[in-house]
Amino acid sequence: MVEGFPGKRASQASLVWGVGPLMRAIADALAARFNPVAVRGEVSGFSRAASGHCYFALKDESGQVRCAMFRRSADQLSFAPRDGQVVEARGKLDVYGPRGDLQLIVESLTPAGQGALFEQFLRLKALLTEEGVFDEGRKRELPSQPKSIGVVTSLGAAALRDVVTALRRRVPHIPVVIYPSAVQGAQAPAELCAAMRTAFQRHVGSGESEVLLLVRGGGSLEDLWSFNDETLVRLITQAPMPVVCGVGHETDFTLADFAADLRAPTPTAAAEMCAPTRESRLGELLYLQERLADAALGELDQRAQRLDHLGQRLGRPSGRVHNSRQRLLEAEHRLQRGLALTAQSQRNRIQAMEKALPLALNHAVTQQRLRLERSSAALSLLDPQLVLERGYALLTDSRGSPVTRVAQAGPGDTLGARLRDGEVRLKVLSKEQSP
Repeated sequence: MVEGFPGKRASQASLVWGVGPLMRAIADALAARFNPVAVRGEVSGFSRAASGHCYFALKDESGQVRCAMFRRSADQLSFAPRDGQVVEARGKLDVYGPRGDLQLIVESLTPAGQGALFEQFLRLKALLTEEGVFDEGRKRELPSQPKSIGVVTSLGAAALRDVVTALRRRVPHIPVVIYPSAVQGAQAPAELCAAMRTAFQRHVGSGESEVLLLVRGGGSLEDLWSFNDETLVRLITQAPMPVVCGVGHETDFTLADFAADLRAPTPTAAAEMCAPTRESRLGELLYLQERLADAALGELDQRAQRLDHLGQRLGRPSGRVHNSRQRLLEAEHRLQRGLALTAQSQRNRIQAMEKALPLALNHAVTQQRLRLERSSAALSLLDPQLVLERGYALLTDSRGSPVTRVAQAGPGDTLGARLRDGEVRLKVLSKEQSP
């Protein structure tokens, strides 16, 4: 399964993508698997739009790929590309979302014959990627406040001066340990590996260098080739401490960058990442601002590209106007028909309600009458007068309170007795209480 692509696992079998998210996922997968990429092919259909962007295709006997070269890169061309010319393009694979096209965003273009070393870089990168050497899951966070910082570089390199200056300015209290090594030439890979192993041993033995910087200044692909050495790259993944790789400039990439726990755009940036201070936070904000500016420019490039494509497809506007008028007439017809159906439905509903309303009212009145009659009958059963009609009497004392117990009256007390047709006064002669 291609790294970064959604596989056909059972948990994803029912996943339904939106078109836009799917295009972005494919673009991310391509970027993780291939970028940066170099392609050799024959130029076909080369054109430069009014925006300054260049569009063409690279093809050979077995295929072709669409290419877009934005104005910022096109302005750096040292030759005029022409159809049929064999060139080497370096850049990044992407997906043009509005049309779902695979395209190569070309950052540099040179006549063929200058890319053999880069092809070797890509082959080794593909091999190590397949083995999982660059797996993001094994990478570690940097310590927020390291007790010591190690640096692997040349003693005479400008990168070392930049790193030491940055660390002295930001964290002068943290000791810095230098592990010297050549950073260019035939002996550089072996010396870099030896310096790294020394740092590993001292860290395990005494805790020296809680984070390790692998740095050098910028240069050509040949100058930086020592940092693409397979042994060095594999050794970086075995480090007992986090490794920060700051090789070259921001646009330079080496295999050591992919293997390290963190890639810094420059040696100075590598030092700053290991020594976060208030000033570094401000620097990070500036860096994010630049990233935002690049993203905005990239978005503008995408919009300009889309405008170029739309301009090419526009053709005669009269046909579009006619089609739009036809769609408008169809929509008007559907709207009128829908309104008529709605009005008829409402009329039918009102008529049904008019028929049902008298029946509902009669039913409600009948129910209320029956309820009233049942309540009246229940209430009459509770009338005390009905009890008196059956020969019973209601006794009250001198205050008019009901007498219900023998204990409430004594000999000589006068009681009132209410009968069915009036009231009589009684005097208590004696009393007997039931056991």
